[in-house]
Amino acid sequence: MSLRKLFNFHGGVKPAYNKEASIQLPIAAAPLPPELVIPLHQSIGGTPRPLVSAGEHVRKGQLIGAPDGYVSSAVHASTSGTVKAVELRLMPHTSGLSAFCVVIEPDGKDEWGDLAPVPWRSMNSDEVRGALRDAGVVGLGGAVFPSYLKANAGKQGHLNTLVINGAECEPYITCDDMQMREQGEIVVRGAAILRDLTKARQVLIGIENNKPEAIAAMQAAIKATGETNIEAVTIPTRYPAGGAKQLIRVLTGIEVPHGTRSTDYGVQCFNTGTAYAIYEALELGRPLISRIVTVAGNVETARNYEVRFGTPMRDVIALSKAKPDTDRIIMGGPMMGYRMPSDSVPVVKATNCILVGSPALFPPPPPEMPCIRCGECARACPTDLQPFEMYWFSRARLFEKAEAYHLADCIECGCCAFVCPARIPLVDYFRFAKSEVWARETEKDAADQARQRYEFRLEREERDKQEKAARLAAKAAETKAKLAQAGSGDAALIAAAAARTQEAEGKSNAE
Repeated sequence: MSLRKLFNFHGGVKPAYNKEASIQLPIAAAPLPPELVIPLHQSIGGTPRPLVSAGEHVRKGQLIGAPDGYVSSAVHASTSGTVKAVELRLMPHTSGLSAFCVVIEPDGKDEWGDLAPVPWRSMNSDEVRGALRDAGVVGLGGAVFPSYLKANAGKQGHLNTLVINGAECEPYITCDDMQMREQGEIVVRGAAILRDLTKARQVLIGIENNKPEAIAAMQAAIKATGETNIEAVTIPTRYPAGGAKQLIRVLTGIEVPHGTRSTDYGVQCFNTGTAYAIYEALELGRPLISRIVTVAGNVETARNYEVRFGTPMRDVIALSKAKPDTDRIIMGGPMMGYRMPSDSVPVVKATNCILVGSPALFPPPPPEMPCIRCGECARACPTDLQPFEMYWFSRARLFEKAEAYHLADCIECGCCAFVCPARIPLVDYFRFAKSEVWARETEKDAADQARQRYEFRLEREERDKQEKAARLAAKAAETKAKLAQAGSGDAALIAAAAARTQEAEGKSNAE
């Protein structure tokens, strides 16, 4: 157990963690479903462009969605089979909206496409990051931010500390815990690759002290791999210690201010599952096509499964046998998770947990009461915000004032709502306010672009008008010069030419 000095972060809570049920059995491989529905948009940023069409045969790991734009990540076939359609399907989001998906009927062969390790040690950093983008690697802690954008050495040319996040503070979720126990060596090797890419001087793997088996497994993995500047550090159990800024604070003492990046302070944070995926992408040439998912809650047998992306959640839940009184499906944990519109939605890169709910497990919330401004939410907020002020302004639709209280820095961890004696669903108000701010910014950007296009058109028309007038004037001057040079003395001819010139100039000015 590490004796490294640890630091504290503001706020936080200690909910019931309910992790014991899903760590009793090893990770199991979920079988292939009859149909895979693979969304093209599975990460923050642009939606990948489809590269396949109905009727095509694809192999496991084949690129089916190309990155679109700077912030985007590729999408691959989760198995071999036939593309049935590229069409709108229901997405795993509370909104119940649909998005374009590649629908694959597996052929049962599960045949890999051509794979080749990436010679990343002989490549420059941009080429390695390009390989990570094309392998579809994103943050598997829940943020699904394209990893290639984070795997850089920052402005200083190196990092002081690379943080690997194994805290896994959300209740019920144990996918990282079980992966560290069973696949610790690969996680360490992936962390070593990230260390070399970011030129980090040290690597700290932060694990909460309620995971003693994972801590022991990671320490043994570090010893087995012979790495000397990688350390597994035990941290206190407190939600949300797994937040990137909170974990950085605990391990390094660095407080990353609002509106700045951790790389400005020589530190970067990756999830343990992301480190595993990076090793597979570079050393084995395998793109990201599956992940470990915890199934817990109102089920007979809670467990962790390796699940292909595109597998319907109902198929995964069936492996753990949902109880008859099930009334909801949540993607994620009870603090930060989202209720799903249906159990038919697919598992995606952001799916770290499928939490099965019931009225007994998650009873209806008591009636919301007026805010008494007790300040409990501010004391619990891990990002040191003032949720009660943000609440008042969000409720009054005074979004600019809510932004002045750093609404954008809210990580939606739910600590404020957890401690609120008035039972106000504060996070719901903040999500609403953020969506309104985003919508207004989008409208403003569209209006600005329309105004710029209109002003550019006016400038172009004025420029064309001036150029035309200049051409006509030059032509008229040329005609006068020729007539004067001819010296014909034909006054009538000269008068006619002058009249035509004046008429042309008049038309040009009128236009």
